[in-house]
Amino acid sequence: MQDQQQKKRGGLSPELNLVPKDLRHIHLMGVCGTGMASLGGMLKEKGYLVTGSDQNIYPPMSTFLEGLSIPILDGYSPQNLHPLPDLVVVGNVITRDNPEAMKLSRLGLPYLSFPQALRHFALKGKRSIVVSGTHGKTTTSAIIAWILEKAGLDPGFMIGGIPQDFQTNFKLGKGPHFVIEGDEYDTAFFDKVPKFFHYSPWVTILTSIEFDHADIYRDLDHVVESFRRLIDLTPPEGLLIANGDDPRIRRELQGARCPVSSYGLLEDSLWKPVDISVQEDFTRFRVIKHAREYLTVVTPMYGRHNISNLLSAVVLADFLGIAPFVISDAVRTFRGVRRRQEMLGEKRGVLVLDDFAHHPTSVKATIEAVREKHGRRRLIAVFEPRSNSRRRNVFQARYASSFDNADLVMIPEPPLMEKIPAAERFSSQRLVEDLKKKGLNASYFPNTDQLLEALVDKVQSGDVVLIMSNGRFDNLPCRILKRLDNSEMVPSG
Repeated sequence: MQDQQQKKRGGLSPELNLVPKDLRHIHLMGVCGTGMASLGGMLKEKGYLVTGSDQNIYPPMSTFLEGLSIPILDGYSPQNLHPLPDLVVVGNVITRDNPEAMKLSRLGLPYLSFPQALRHFALKGKRSIVVSGTHGKTTTSAIIAWILEKAGLDPGFMIGGIPQDFQTNFKLGKGPHFVIEGDEYDTAFFDKVPKFFHYSPWVTILTSIEFDHADIYRDLDHVVESFRRLIDLTPPEGLLIANGDDPRIRRELQGARCPVSSYGLLEDSLWKPVDISVQEDFTRFRVIKHAREYLTVVTPMYGRHNISNLLSAVVLADFLGIAPFVISDAVRTFRGVRRRQEMLGEKRGVLVLDDFAHHPTSVKATIEAVREKHGRRRLIAVFEPRSNSRRRNVFQARYASSFDNADLVMIPEPPLMEKIPAAERFSSQRLVEDLKKKGLNASYFPNTDQLLEALVDKVQSGDVVLIMSNGRFDNLPCRILKRLDNSEMVPSG
């Protein structure tokens, strides 16, 4: 399944937009991915018949798709392509030897990758606001979408989490702008360029550049090269909004052919926050634009990383001509994103937070933010190294510096380790040993069930339990709350 082969048999080409004119039935392979499910919702809204297939069918995506009346075929099978769809969208979870993909190739049906489909069905005719970077894409995208919504601009968006203010992670929108996360992960097995190359940015927001996705990138230089090409895609009539606190980004700005506006907590940024004050229910700070006071921000968000994310959204809003009082109101009412420092509940004096953090930098930043917010409470950090990169030992040493602000650290054995070559495997046991050498109270567990039992035994009234994983984590956050509801608590102190 190569682009050239696709053109020969009449399939879809992103350059020529050869979408079948009588398009009615679209089938999504890997439909339970967050982005693919959202694309399914958009296509459904446009009036297409949508079906999907996946082998990882469980809430919340399964219930999300059920609510959209999109049927899910369990597992990948050649039979899933009968009756024949008019178009197939192939998710990047699909491999070349997937039986359904192999059948697709034999049938010669038109197909697109997810980013190609998104560009054709959602971004066409819109001004694309691409939020990119190793960290902060989801929160930043959600803040931007909410500011545009409050400004009456009716934006379209697709976001990698569920913004609490919208209760959905996609919206077609009738306004001129579309907000999209620019993921640097590759597009599909037949298209190995980063996803964000397909999104034709009008404005690019670049939050950070770090080494990540060790399963597809050779090293940091390889990652930087992809972001450099994204900067090159931003047109002279657009804008690059860049985090001036990131030294790698600062180096890349010199080659930008578009206007650049920098933001950050350092003194030399064009936009910066001052007089930051973290209170029990909100964070307050003043935003300085080009050495002059622009507005005062009051937000329920907390943590230096979130202040940075929010600042980039303010820069964009100013570029779009949105009045400062509208920006201030939007930021004040923004309720965050599910699984980003999300408060799941408090049972018997124990507060349970759920967060998507998985890169060493994001784990460290999240723990520091929670510590700053809940400084007097004991902080229990529970971390699952789940993704393809996290299950590799490329970040083994760096994780040892990520948990310094936690009082108790609990780490299970990563899942699916047999899929990683033995010499490349991450070791939870080694990480726990390294943390203990630093004097931290850390524990290793062979599985999630044993971790849960130990956590319920150790937890005390007044504790904050921070769960960090970019996966489902065996539904651990909800299981903890359920067990706490049925257990006797040990008083703190």
